Amino acid sequence: MPTYDYFCPSNNETVEVIHSLDRKVETWGDLCRLLHCDPGETPTDAPVRRLISAPSVMVPTSNTDYKSLGFSKLVKRDEGVYENVTATDGESKIVTPGDRSTYPDFKKKISD
Repeated sequence: MPTYDYFCPSNNETVEVIHSLDRKVETWGDLCRLLHCDPGETPTDAPVRRLISAPSVMVPTSNTDYKSLGFSKLVKRDEGVYENVTATDGESKIVTPGDRSTYPDFKKKISD
């Protein structure tokens, strides 16, 4: 689920909250219910506005990161020979173009 930042002009506070895309948050009371916190001195009907913020993006930096995120990373070793540095159980470490039995098992890695 995405992370959103909301600003309340009534109390001059910015709050970060996680909720689904279809959830509408319009008041300080809505935010407090999402965060399971006390609204304090701020009226629960005080309006809030969602702020524009940059999304966080994770960039894999190691072969282990690629593997844990479900990616396959092939490194060219010789002419027509690749090494699957993220091979999991049952997958071939050596990938040969044209030989489908050596390809990574994408059905295991990709799910709905």
